[in-house]
Amino acid sequence: MAHVISDECIVCGACLPECPVEAITEGEEKYVIDADLCTDCGACAEVCPVGAIEAEE
Repeated sequence: MAHVISDECIVCGACLPECPVEAITEGEEKYVIDADLCTDCGACAEVCPVGAIEAEE
């Protein structure tokens, strides 16, 4: 399962350099994780200062 970024994202960019497969890109209003690339490692969720990244259900 991939991780997803909620609307709580503050577009700080902390997650971007943490993704080992470059699955995160900047969207129009928040960062977005490409589910096809995400390896579900959770590195991005660990550094998110507002807890906006969670495992997709």
